[in-house]
Amino acid sequence: MTRKIAFVTGGAGFIGSNIVARLAKDWSLDVVVCDWLGGVDEGKWRNIAKHPIGDICAPKQMFEWLAKRWQDVEVVIHMGAVSSTTEPDADKIIHSNFGLSRDLFRWCADFQRRFIYASSAASYGDGSLGFDDDNGLEALAALRPLNAYGWSKALFDIFAVRQAARDYAPPQWAGLKFFNVYGPNEEHKGPMKSVAAQIWPDVSHGRSVKLFKSYRPDVHDGGQLRDFVYVRDVVDVVEWLVNRPDVNGVFNVGSGQARSFRQMAEAVFTAAGAPPQIDYVPMPLALRDRYQYFTEARLERLRAAGFEGQITSLDEGIGDYVRGYLAAADPHI
Repeated sequence: MTRKIAFVTGGAGFIGSNIVARLAKDWSLDVVVCDWLGGVDEGKWRNIAKHPIGDICAPKQMFEWLAKRWQDVEVVIHMGAVSSTTEPDADKIIHSNFGLSRDLFRWCADFQRRFIYASSAASYGDGSLGFDDDNGLEALAALRPLNAYGWSKALFDIFAVRQAARDYAPPQWAGLKFFNVYGPNEEHKGPMKSVAAQIWPDVSHGRSVKLFKSYRPDVHDGGQLRDFVYVRDVVDVVEWLVNRPDVNGVFNVGSGQARSFRQMAEAVFTAAGAPPQIDYVPMPLALRDRYQYFTEARLERLRAAGFEGQITSLDEGIGDYVRGYLAAADPHI
């Protein structure tokens, strides 16, 4: 029997491990995880412990591994990245988020292997230019991200579109601009966890939770708006792309509906069967000048490309997350 491999970088991370969990249900597919697992107590290994992994590869051995198995690789799903929007080392961010992505893109182009990668809504900056996932170079180059993380993602989107225009691209390439993703297997992310995961310990113990104050007169405290998307919906899009090798380009992946942080917190309290208790605290100075007050994915291009999956509402998604995972003895998918 011919071996078929889905090679998932960042496969033990939050979104990556959810993708691994879904793809591993296909017994004809060997899902290979490329990631650092860290210490046993950090728990990242638990994100993939329930699933029949085909192999595990350390990131520093990635290209050596691919060189030996390239004929069996069906698709490279690149979720590995420095995802902290407050990471202070720009060289580290560019090396991981641009340089590695560039090299993987070129490898997939050279060996004619499909490539799906994680971009980010952080590439849109303050949103003044809207959230239209226009693949035109002029539109991409006009974006002004608010931090180095967003810039690294925007830079790679431009690289991918340029390479495709020059006919030096994988047979399928697709970038996914993830908006605010929440769901199981994010515990290891520490301060970069979703608001739902961060406030859960207080909600579950009957304590009040803390949200950032607003520093804009037209936005009340807790009224900052984000496009919150359940990780299950993100995986639906990735799985759809795996089954649609003819689809190429950069696409938004969100719910298409902005909701406030207060609404997110209230949904967590509701799912826990508790009355909301919310306090507002000062936003760190380092964030105030580069904070997105509004994000909302436009999904027309994704729909036009053929994606017909249902998007989970915030209340339904938080309910599932809280009752099925956060409040469970084992919170891993």
